[in-house]
Amino acid sequence: MTNKLLITGSTGFVGKQLLVKLIEDQNYNINLLNRSVKTQISSCVSEFTVKDYSSLKHTHECLSDVDTVIHLASRVHVMAETESDPLLAFRKVNVDMTLHIARMAVSAGVRRFIFISSVKVNGEQTKPGRYFSAESIPAPIDAYGISKYEAEIGLKKIASETGLELVIIRPVLVYGPGVKANFDTMMRWLTKGIPLPFGAINNKRSFVAVENLVDLMITCIQHPAADGEVFLVSDGEDMSTSEVLKKLALSLNVKSRLIKVPCVFLNILAGLIGKKKLSQRVCGSLQVDIAKTCAVLNWKPIISTDLAFQKTADHFLSERK
Repeated sequence: MTNKLLITGSTGFVGKQLLVKLIEDQNYNINLLNRSVKTQISSCVSEFTVKDYSSLKHTHECLSDVDTVIHLASRVHVMAETESDPLLAFRKVNVDMTLHIARMAVSAGVRRFIFISSVKVNGEQTKPGRYFSAESIPAPIDAYGISKYEAEIGLKKIASETGLELVIIRPVLVYGPGVKANFDTMMRWLTKGIPLPFGAINNKRSFVAVENLVDLMITCIQHPAADGEVFLVSDGEDMSTSEVLKKLALSLNVKSRLIKVPCVFLNILAGLIGKKKLSQRVCGSLQVDIAKTCAVLNWKPIISTDLAFQKTADHFLSERK
């Protein structure tokens, strides 16, 4: 049976990878809802554009005969924030827009709504040897995490009142071919041979390859046990910052020039230059337990960290040619 999907945010890093996989599967008719210019992609894909999601009417044709909505569109982390009230800006997109689309979905008779949230709903850091799980008490700290948590609360209310099947996925940091932000920065540092003061960091962090995240999302489209659940997702292979850099260097075929500087000094320096949050991400731990995800869905990561790192590095090097 061919399923009809509506995907928001398909122009983003994860959305692009999801769309490629769905088209390859040939089991889906797909509607895309974005704010960018339409471009014909495949005969099984119909595209819709809108300047403001909040202006969408409940009768919009993008939801016609749709069985499942995968909601990826969001306001993501902003490194150089310019908004006077960042939380308000995040709420407008990540909460108000999300709930508006969910209500539209209910009115259109959509069966299932898959919301891509964030591990930041759980918090920013775990203690050594401790993990976030789907049952952990949410403790978001920054505006992005707070907005995602508020969206989850609103979606659960809509689901309980209407019978909409709700699936919430909270990814950790996503990487893969074409990744930007911190992963791209690390690869640039390594290929330039810059000595990095991260050789003494013995933290543990969870990561998820985009292929693994996409596979989980597709699993959740039809799996009967996914309804009403919250799933954390990672590769199941946690690493320290120094291990990540060494693995990336190996994949890039360059030397990892890591200097052993104690985290206490890195934290002091970061505080002096106004980069305390960056230091927290570099030195702190953030681990998730995906046992529930694997057990409930009979799922496991489809690609190893080693292979995913190599594919990420190969793409990075090919783009530099």
